[in-house]
Amino acid sequence: MKLRARQKLGLLIAAAGAVAALLWPVWGHSNSDTAGRSQGELTADQVTAFVTGRNAFSMPLPTLDDEERARFAVGNSFFRRNWVEAPASTTARDGLGPHFIARSCGGCHVQDGRGAPPEFRKGLSEPPVALLIRLSIPGTGAHGGVVPDPVYGDQLNNAAIQGVQAEGQVQIRHQPVHGRFADGTPYTLRKPLYRLTQLAYGPLAPGAMISPRIAPQMAGLGLIEAIAESDILANASAQAAMAGPIKGVPNRVWDDLARAERIGRFGWKANQASLASQTAGAFLGDIGITSTTHPEEACTPTQKDCLAAPRGAQGQAPEIDDRTLGDVVFYQATLAPAARRHSNRADVVRGESLFVQAQCATCHRPSYTTGAAPFPRLSSPKVEGVKIWPYTDLLLHDMGPALADGRPDYAANGRQWKTPPLWGVGLIHDVNGHRRLLHDGRANGVLEAILWHGGEAQAAQQQVLKFSARDRQALVAFVESL
Repeated sequence: MKLRARQKLGLLIAAAGAVAALLWPVWGHSNSDTAGRSQGELTADQVTAFVTGRNAFSMPLPTLDDEERARFAVGNSFFRRNWVEAPASTTARDGLGPHFIARSCGGCHVQDGRGAPPEFRKGLSEPPVALLIRLSIPGTGAHGGVVPDPVYGDQLNNAAIQGVQAEGQVQIRHQPVHGRFADGTPYTLRKPLYRLTQLAYGPLAPGAMISPRIAPQMAGLGLIEAIAESDILANASAQAAMAGPIKGVPNRVWDDLARAERIGRFGWKANQASLASQTAGAFLGDIGITSTTHPEEACTPTQKDCLAAPRGAQGQAPEIDDRTLGDVVFYQATLAPAARRHSNRADVVRGESLFVQAQCATCHRPSYTTGAAPFPRLSSPKVEGVKIWPYTDLLLHDMGPALADGRPDYAANGRQWKTPPLWGVGLIHDVNGHRRLLHDGRANGVLEAILWHGGEAQAAQQQVLKFSARDRQALVAFVESL
């Protein structure tokens, strides 16, 4: 049975390589395709993807060679395809759960895009898939990280395999927040309020903290991973030397693959330093798939049914092997950012000047030139030496009480969030059919996201409140062009 499964997997990889070669003219552009493009459209020099529509976040770097294209295709397959419960007829994709929130990476990152919170209508709840609820209790855990809840661990899983109880469910209600622009135009925001219900293993520990997190879009992450740590530290130094409240700081976190402390750059509080560490952790936490990095299921001693559940790979090996996990990481690392749209349009040009005027560019630093990937075997050399325009400083900022979750994460306190990249924001609707922004998707579009800003960004928010309707539209047009 094992030999047959491996033979099937080999055929799958060979077929994926063939498909990659056939589809490459559709997926990407050669270097010459970008020669006639204006610099204003290029988000990542020669590795920019000129594409819109539903596949805008799913294009590989156009400069990948044939072998890399084949590996991209294999990683894509394991990113999108569902894992199944054990025991199964195949050991290549079995081992789902025992607890999980999604059956695949693509279940949260649909089309490599951004998730949205569930909508609650007429008392009926839609189970959250792309909305993750982080859990912890007060204190400092291993390597300076969080202390998981002793019964439910570090996240709530609302699904489970047969014979195992789902950990619980989340209910969301909304509280209106009313305000007015300086010109008298009213607005209403919706503040989400969270409650955990149907907790299968008893109550949370005293003092337990929860934090909702929406799955972000994936394009360009390998390029962000290649930004030099010295550049991130330079951002912090420059802001520390400036007058005013903007004082971003890096998060310093433990990287499971490097086995060392590094500067965080992924996750809403920058609590992951590399795509490899992020991906291995997500396989375990979100899908229940073990690896050599995380060889034990995330079952706590209280969860007897979870501990007794069958394991994948016939219980003889991690449920995802190193090569397959590496291919999934490579796939994410080589997803290309999409080109800007309408960069020369008058309102977009006007919006850019307003973006700078409101000091948005202080935290949303426009550009970098990338260095080398931290784990070369899990990325491509094509990510190195590229001028990119992600619009982020990758630092933590106090965003005020309205956005605070009250939950520390390594060096991040309960009011701090990482500055998210802005590239691709205008394509979220094309890819995922919504415009939900911020860490929990509470903002419906760019302007609402700005209105939620407080703390270090309070002055920027106040400037936008004074903008005319025309200037507000221009600012949104610029951000949506990125």
